[in-house]
Amino acid sequence: MPRSATQLRADALAIWQAGVEAVRSDRLVREHVIVEGGELHIAEVTMLLDDIDRIVVVGGGKAGAGMAAGLEQALGSKLLKEKRVSGWLNVPADCVRELGAIHLHPARPAGVNEPTPAGVAGAETILEMVSSLTPRDLCLCLISGGGSALLPAPAVGISLAEKLAVTRFLSSAGANIQELNTVRKHLSRIKGGRLAAALSHGTIISLIISDVLGDPLDLIASGPTVPDHSTPAEALAILLKHGAQQEPSLENVVAFLQTRLSSQADKPFPADRVTNIILGNNALAVDAAGIEAERRGYSHAMHSSNQMEGAAEEVGRHQARLARSMREEAGPDCLITGGEPVVKLAPAEIRGKGGRNQQLVLAALDELGTEGLTGIAILSGGTDGEDGPTEAAGAFVDEAIAKSAAAMNLDIADALRRNDAYSFFAATDGLIRTGPTHTNVCDLRVVVVDRIADPHSAPHSV
Repeated sequence: MPRSATQLRADALAIWQAGVEAVRSDRLVREHVIVEGGELHIAEVTMLLDDIDRIVVVGGGKAGAGMAAGLEQALGSKLLKEKRVSGWLNVPADCVRELGAIHLHPARPAGVNEPTPAGVAGAETILEMVSSLTPRDLCLCLISGGGSALLPAPAVGISLAEKLAVTRFLSSAGANIQELNTVRKHLSRIKGGRLAAALSHGTIISLIISDVLGDPLDLIASGPTVPDHSTPAEALAILLKHGAQQEPSLENVVAFLQTRLSSQADKPFPADRVTNIILGNNALAVDAAGIEAERRGYSHAMHSSNQMEGAAEEVGRHQARLARSMREEAGPDCLITGGEPVVKLAPAEIRGKGGRNQQLVLAALDELGTEGLTGIAILSGGTDGEDGPTEAAGAFVDEAIAKSAAAMNLDIADALRRNDAYSFFAATDGLIRTGPTHTNVCDLRVVVVDRIADPHSAPHSV
């Protein structure tokens, strides 16, 4: 049965939302933390409650508020009181709410994914709490994407302004998350396993929602409870590769890393008292979206990338070409993919506003042209509800948006060149606005088509 443009749009949004719903942070924590009789089960770890005097909760990330709420629900009011549960999490300001035992600290403004003095103050408190644990204390560390910016604790000799300059420099140079976090770890007192190294007594179990493809524990939130196997030399090489030696604001950072090449000042990592557990990731969201697509009658193909992707523009154009083929040839009529491309920012003097998902969708529109969206809807959104420095999760494009852009004579190529996709989709009503989702597992993309040929293939992966 043919699908109207209105149905294609509704289906794409519903499929995307089902993926986000499956990785809701409160749900994931409740599924993995279970109190039963005299035991506390945390995924595959079982502890006797009688062996625990106190539970301390720390951490940070965009999913932190939901994780903390889910944890309080999972533990229950009786255990919260008996184990004197207390905690501190650094979260975005628009995620703050009152909880029973865990304090949510506004470590940065909404939509500004950069370290702040408030984040430093919160990180200092977290380090103090971990260092104060006694032998029979349990520390539950809640970690999610965005933790790198939300948990800033500059190394001695490095200022917050310099860490901010490094982040901005590498982001604008098109550095991927692996490069960015490798550098940040070596400029920090909390990243790269240093939060766990602050542990003198007690045990840490980290519950982690992964926003890094392939789930490398040392890169998620820059691995505060994971031993770091990278070196200062690697961090320095990344900076020099992107031209940091030409940036006066990074002169001290480069010199700092050079001095670290021959030093070994870090405390040993307490491997026997630290456990890291992944609760959710991009693949889980993609799978759930696929289930919803099938429920809506689509024959779907799906793929969750396990490695860094290339430029958002190239990913968007590839999605557009696949959409055209899906519409015109027998096979799947829905494509669900997950990943995280990169955007190289335009010079500040011409740069507009947008994020990688909006840039990706705009590139897809540019590939198809305003006359080429008949029977096609393409959507890309960040599962955290934020896309770059905007309050939108991402964007979608379909026949109606393409016609609107043409009627307003909007310049697609110029908006792409200036990274101004937000303004483009704000004008055409193509932005996805969800508010904070309290989760973060990279990006989720959906393509649906009204196929010319009847579908006859079974769901499969691409």
